Amino acid sequence: MTTYTIHPIVVGTKVFDKSMMTYQHGAGETYTIPIYCWYIKGGNQNILVDTGEICPIQSEARQKSIGGKIYTFEEGLARFGLTPDAIDIVIHTHLHNDHCENDYKCTNAKVYVHELELKRIHNPHPLDFRYLEDYILEVEENDQLQIMKEDTQVVPGIRCVHTPVHTDGGMSVVIDTQKGKAVITGFCVIQENFEPPKEVRAMEMDVIPPGTLVNSFEAYDIMLQIKAMADILLPLHEPAFASVESIP
Repeated sequence: MTTYTIHPIVVGTKVFDKSMMTYQHGAGETYTIPIYCWYIKGGNQNILVDTGEICPIQSEARQKSIGGKIYTFEEGLARFGLTPDAIDIVIHTHLHNDHCENDYKCTNAKVYVHELELKRIHNPHPLDFRYLEDYILEVEENDQLQIMKEDTQVVPGIRCVHTPVHTDGGMSVVIDTQKGKAVITGFCVIQENFEPPKEVRAMEMDVIPPGTLVNSFEAYDIMLQIKAMADILLPLHEPAFASVESIP
């Protein structure tokens, strides 16, 4: 059985109200999230989950906030001896702009995305301004897209699971490692979403949905399923990974 290691690369940040992460909780608290490109090492192909921002703000203040270094896409890949044209596969959790801005640089990659994300990026709802189709046009025109309609095994040991929590076509990525199944969530959350503080647990809530979501009730239930599935849980914007070299 092929197993993998996961290498989080910070390729951007956002500073906003914490309630953008934690539904109905944390309002008024300024919070900084890292934006990751995840390099999946193992097997014979170079695989990324998401590609992050084109021009990340690399300020000392933001790096201090997340506890790790912020890279450009090229700088982050160079740490592993890679260039964008060496990437064989890009898997998308979803197509909000901060997760796909560097796609066009991966000229030789197959780009896996759920069909509902493709539909949204070409016809976004007014309430969701985070879709910008310019970032997907080149890989679409170059016939690089691999459109998923259901749960999909991308390669042995790496499987995408449809999790419409944050967006309609969100795909969580289940990765076989030597220490069990690691799950990169297909929705924008931090560890606190899965490990709520005591005042939230006192309300008999076991998870907190993300601040931006499709359906709050369904989001809650899907998050419970993902939490139960994962031996290693990787919330998509958890700052603790910013200083981590390898998982596991």
